[in-house]
Amino acid sequence: MRTKYCGNIRIIDVYKSVILSGWVNKIRNFGQFIFLDLRDCTGIVQVIFESNDHFIFKKASTLKNESCIQIQGVVQKRSIKNKNLKLNTGEIEILAKKINIFNISDPLPLDYLNNNSDDLRLKYRYLDLRKFALIENLKVRNQVTYLVRNFMNKKNFLDIETPFLTKSTPEGARDYLIPSRNYPGKFYALPQSPQLFKQLLMISGVDKYYQIVKCFRDEDLRSDRQPEFTQIDIEVSFMSSKKIRNIVEKLIKKIWFKILNYNLNKFPTISFNEAMNRYGCDKPDLRNPMEIIDILKIFNKKKFFDFFKINSEKKNRMGLLSFSEGEKISRKKIEKYCNYVNQFGAKNLFYIKIKQHEIGLDGIQSSIKSILNEKILNKIVNQTKAKNGDILFIIADTEKIVNKSLGMLRIKLGDDFKIFEKNVWKPLWVINFPMFKKDKFGNFSSVHHPFTAYKKNRNKKIVNNLENSISDSYDLVINGYEIGGGSVRIHDAKIQKKIFNIIGLDEKDQKEKFGFLIEALKYGAPPHAGIALGLDRIIMLLRQTNNIRDVIAFPKTTSASCLMTKAPSQVKNKDLNDLGINISVE
Repeated sequence: MRTKYCGNIRIIDVYKSVILSGWVNKIRNFGQFIFLDLRDCTGIVQVIFESNDHFIFKKASTLKNESCIQIQGVVQKRSIKNKNLKLNTGEIEILAKKINIFNISDPLPLDYLNNNSDDLRLKYRYLDLRKFALIENLKVRNQVTYLVRNFMNKKNFLDIETPFLTKSTPEGARDYLIPSRNYPGKFYALPQSPQLFKQLLMISGVDKYYQIVKCFRDEDLRSDRQPEFTQIDIEVSFMSSKKIRNIVEKLIKKIWFKILNYNLNKFPTISFNEAMNRYGCDKPDLRNPMEIIDILKIFNKKKFFDFFKINSEKKNRMGLLSFSEGEKISRKKIEKYCNYVNQFGAKNLFYIKIKQHEIGLDGIQSSIKSILNEKILNKIVNQTKAKNGDILFIIADTEKIVNKSLGMLRIKLGDDFKIFEKNVWKPLWVINFPMFKKDKFGNFSSVHHPFTAYKKNRNKKIVNNLENSISDSYDLVINGYEIGGGSVRIHDAKIQKKIFNIIGLDEKDQKEKFGFLIEALKYGAPPHAGIALGLDRIIMLLRQTNNIRDVIAFPKTTSASCLMTKAPSQVKNKDLNDLGINISVE
């Protein structure tokens, strides 16, 4: 039904007869001529109808925007004054000879010239997808999956599918449950990840596995989360964490080069503790040059602890951010940032605004000027390398509160003052995460997941020092987004049971939830490791959008509903009865 795509016609096609199919993007009737922009998934081309061809001219005059048509015509060169250099096809146009109208469109509920609400865009997603930006997102997604498959095949990985209807196991988020008709009262669960199956594949002797797979989590959503998402899932046997990171690094470098023509440098590697101390978070955006500087030693006296209201019996920290555009920050903005860090537990945000450091205390403005002297000021300036015009933000509190508050303030300042370099990519590996985290009741849970192995030679320390035990784990971060996480896995049944005990799973729960895994680990399980990369987030980064919905064909809302199909929906009582389900509404 076509011989050419609209966006692919060029000046070399002049005088050729072509058949095009697509949608009316725009139509302009000038009486003697009708100009029509015809659009398909590749681009737009201008079509001209002349009034001396009465039949086709009359037919064209009935067209409306977004009508679906077919055009047969001849490519002709535009005059110099009529060229449109904004279009790839701007040097030519199509002189229409025939028109076939497939479908006249009703007026669209979306306005392509104005901003539509998110709800309206999602309700009419099939129309929203006609936008070139969204189509391009899907094309890039297709390119990336092709590159991944090609890369993994060359590395001798097997693409193996794992089940969607599986057992409900605790993996962090709530499971989506599916009732079984054949087994009333029992449920399947949609997988949060193929974690257990890929470990079983390693035990079965599959050496290298990968899969581009849908995963499902019933959790609170945000701009970079969806209830169903896609992972590039990888698992290998007999390979160290360093080697698997090396493979993934090569894959990401290839994707960035092929899609963006951008050469990523060697990915730096830092520990979790270093990331928290320097950046206040475990997924730092390295485009932001600010780092948290520790100044506790400068103020390590009781009178200073009293001033900052620090409890000396706790694990404390005094951290500082040096911001170079201090002259732009008024007292009103400082108050705004004080209120901002309050939500992360910080009681106060102190500041030193450096006007003329060389004249001492008279050359600064500060909320802690009463406890400063020339010696202390010089120590702060020397340690931070602060310059005239800088502002220093200080928080003194427990280590956890200081890291969180200054980490979020670092991001806030970076966003507010646009200090990030554009079109620059800063990947890094964050490794050696804590094995466990403890809640306010003293209960332990796994930081990554309960199948994560401890760092080599750390086995004896696990039981004796749970809070400081380290896992052999790693996250891949690019420009502040975690795009992948993985670890070396536990391959010893006794150690796996020990971890289950630590996180509070009793023998009954272990057997019920993970009995098949524990048994499988007893049959010569090899050392193995893996990682899951978030495909949606990778595409989101490549396309430089901050909303994951822009790179998914049919996404859900932040309340996990589909406005287009109206899912989730009610089910007839007969169908519920077949499943043995009664719904009680409270």
